[in-house]
Amino acid sequence: MPRASADGSSAAKNSGDGLEPLRQAIRRHYGAAAQVENVVVPTLGGINRTLIFDLVEGAARRRLVSRQESPGEADSPFLASGVQFRVMRIAHAHKVPVPEPVFEYAAEDAMGKGYVSAFVDGETMPRKILRGAEFAEARSRLTAQAGQTLALLHSMDLAELEFLEQVPDSRDPLRAQRERLDSYAEAHPAIELGLRWLELNRARAPRRTFLHGDFRTGNLMVGRDGLRAVLDWECCHIGSPAEDLGWLCTRSWRFGENDRPVGGFGVRGDLLDAYVAAGGGRIDPAEIRYWEIFGLVRWAIYNVWQAHGHVFGKRRSVTFAACGRNTSLVEYDLLMTLAGRYD
Repeated sequence: MPRASADGSSAAKNSGDGLEPLRQAIRRHYGAAAQVENVVVPTLGGINRTLIFDLVEGAARRRLVSRQESPGEADSPFLASGVQFRVMRIAHAHKVPVPEPVFEYAAEDAMGKGYVSAFVDGETMPRKILRGAEFAEARSRLTAQAGQTLALLHSMDLAELEFLEQVPDSRDPLRAQRERLDSYAEAHPAIELGLRWLELNRARAPRRTFLHGDFRTGNLMVGRDGLRAVLDWECCHIGSPAEDLGWLCTRSWRFGENDRPVGGFGVRGDLLDAYVAAGGGRIDPAEIRYWEIFGLVRWAIYNVWQAHGHVFGKRRSVTFAACGRNTSLVEYDLLMTLAGRYD
């Protein structure tokens, strides 16, 4: 999902080169008279190619987002775009605040794998959301809104989502992380310690729910009124609801606002109260801590993956190279958390 500010300052205009496949795809879906205008490329975002554009049909104009899946690698932990689109449609039907899925690209569209969704205006940049004066009112609402949204996500009928049971993180998230780390044949003693701690302190057998898998600051589209949309559905799976809450509270997603462990904007007690009030059920705070530690292990391994891909794979960029350094930062946070030095 794009990273575009409400004022458009985080998006740069595209010169128009290379847009003919998009124009052809839009005409195939909406007719020969349909036009593509006002194309911008978000300055923030993930691995996939994202374009924001206007669909123009006569006097009607609608802002849309094109998301194209980058060529995958065998070690990618992310869901294919077609699975993401399917999950987003189900979530949208359940009134989850998600950009409305519009259509999935077909082979005839010459756009590769991907989909088009509605555009949601807002901000995702953590520093602006967590420190900007214009988001002060939003920050006062975000904790309750996060708890309510997670309760809604976790109430979705698993019968509609049983196709996610085959995802490795659905079967055994700890084993999935162990296998990912082992595949790189790199020495990471801090991560090994974290994995051992998680194995020795495994949470009790949880109730199983749908999980977004990456519900955190940076993946929440926020306006001055608070949460507007949940983005980035690549990590969805089935598991303990405490995993989603713990991920949101993981130290990495506080972006320096460490006195507010819920995403840098709230406290755990308020999050759990909002979650329960919205029908999410009670969760032991000890479970949240377990999944926060799991989150640090998982994020460290994801950084290993990105750095490894830069050195040995096809994902070459300064951003991915910096993940090697970021791995050490996350490992430090992990050690300090295990030692009880960090909340």
